[in-house]
Amino acid sequence: MIIIGLLVASCALSCVCLGLFYAARKNTDVQRKQIIQQHKHNEALAQQLQILRSEIAEVRAGVLSMSKRIVACEQGSQELAQALSAQKYDDPDARIYSRAVKMIELGADIEEVMRECELPRAEAELLMTLHNKGG
Repeated sequence: MIIIGLLVASCALSCVCLGLFYAARKNTDVQRKQIIQQHKHNEALAQQLQILRSEIAEVRAGVLSMSKRIVACEQGSQELAQALSAQKYDDPDARIYSRAVKMIELGADIEEVMRECELPRAEAELLMTLHNKGG
């Protein structure tokens, strides 16, 4: 009787072991599928990362190019401003008109502008009108 009990117990234990083995194998298959899916997802992310890195490199190159252009434009603007300033001081007529405008801005009347800058009335009136002082 003991032998039969042992035999039944060993069969039961074998069934439990087979069940555990089957369950473990099933879990392993599920885990394997999950690992494969995760690997595919990682590959897709790696491709997206490579695309983004490429796009960032293109944007960076564009920004550098634009920066160089901006610097060149600023230098050109400074050169033009210097040339304009130099021209203003080279031309005696321009100096007279600059002085007249400055006087008008400071509140001088038309007679004073005409006298100090040696301008005809028509030119002094025009400057007054252009600078919203009225003559």
